[in-house]
Amino acid sequence: MSHYFPSAEELVAEAFGSAATGELDALLPESDAGTSAVGRLAGFLARTSGPAWDDISRLWLNARHLSRYRDSLRVRVAQQGDAWRGRLTGLIADGVARGEFRTGDPEAVAMQILVVLDGLGADPVGDVEGLPAAVARMAFRVAERELGLREGELDL
Repeated sequence: MSHYFPSAEELVAEAFGSAATGELDALLPESDAGTSAVGRLAGFLARTSGPAWDDISRLWLNARHLSRYRDSLRVRVAQQGDAWRGRLTGLIADGVARGEFRTGDPEAVAMQILVVLDGLGADPVGDVEGLPAAVARMAFRVAERELGLREGELDL
């Protein structure tokens, strides 16, 4: 392994980056030609409400904690955060361009959605299914409110 990674820290950073990229591609594909922006966002939010999301939330929680002490991981966490924010911002901007969403700041809305999702995943032993419905659906409601959609429009 030392041929490919100069240190265990580099290996951990690479493993996190690979896992986070794979999850991003699974949860929010870069493009979905036949699907509306509303449909893509609804799919993303639905996929972030179950056991698969619980696992990636725990990975992010641990990576953020460890990145305080490991420079390579800190850089990779920042890069992945930018990638996730960029992908969601692009989806929202596309929805604005298509007339499906209404916002003057797609990046701010993306950040709000991600902050809510991070908050919901912050409990390392909890899961969304055990939360009251108003809390478990918070990311949906924030997205709908901030994008000028009717309540429930993002529910699949």
